[in-house]
Amino acid sequence: MPKLLVNRVAVVTGAGSGIGRAEAIGLARQGAKVVVNDIGTSAFGQGISHEPADAVVKEIKKAGNTAVACYDSVATEKGAENIIQTAIDSFGQIDILINNAGVVKDAKNVADISTNDWDLLVRTHLYGTFFCTRRAASLMKKQGYGRIINTSSHVGLGWKGLAPYATVKEGIIGFTRVVARDMAEYGVTCNAIRPIAAWRGAKDKNPRVEVNRPEDIAALVVYLASQKADHINGCVFEVWRGHVGIFTEPPPVREVLKKDGAWTTDELAEAIPQTLTKGRSREKFTKILEMF
Repeated sequence: MPKLLVNRVAVVTGAGSGIGRAEAIGLARQGAKVVVNDIGTSAFGQGISHEPADAVVKEIKKAGNTAVACYDSVATEKGAENIIQTAIDSFGQIDILINNAGVVKDAKNVADISTNDWDLLVRTHLYGTFFCTRRAASLMKKQGYGRIINTSSHVGLGWKGLAPYATVKEGIIGFTRVVARDMAEYGVTCNAIRPIAAWRGAKDKNPRVEVNRPEDIAALVVYLASQKADHINGCVFEVWRGHVGIFTEPPPVREVLKKDGAWTTDELAEAIPQTLTKGRSREKFTKILEMF
């Protein structure tokens, strides 16, 4: 079967390990020239090293494919511009951007979250996705072609103790929807994934997550990055081993209360528990995502 990405140039942020590494290798295997971006920090944002990106580039080249390393941070405007410029300087263009870079912090009650932790996640995930996308989109717009794939998470659906991570990951979903609309007329698509996989800093091993491999997620991303996915835009997928699903976008309204004229507060206090929120409780809500 012909390779899907011959003559395409891809940038993968956070490509030194895990899902990003699998995505970079998968794109290269399909013929793309890949910029492997990673600052070599820990899952919690500590330390810097060239080794992770260099190791992935070495692996790609060993397989007979093409890649270069880039060590700039997505969290700064200049760093993100350098990442995209690396693709231009090395290969003359950029066709694919995979926004994957990210860090996490230990789960905490919202009352105990530090401003520094909040800022770190916002800078890395939200600013990083925005900075890289803005620069890449300006080039893709001119060339009339592009693929942007953003990395969200099921945590955004409401995992206890992870308010900063949930916030930035849901922000990425909203960003994806708008970029998809902004760029569609220029031949550029933008989609997002909500992967389920063990992340590199996980302390608690969940058997249902451990069976999922980064390569299982990368397979979908490589497809979305190809010409064959030209009709797919503004979509959000969940993916893990043997499972690919698509979310309804935007989420539908399940039920509506209607009456002639405006509702009063007293009327709503009586009607809503019997209709819109019937069967819901504080305790039940905290258990919705325990299956993962």
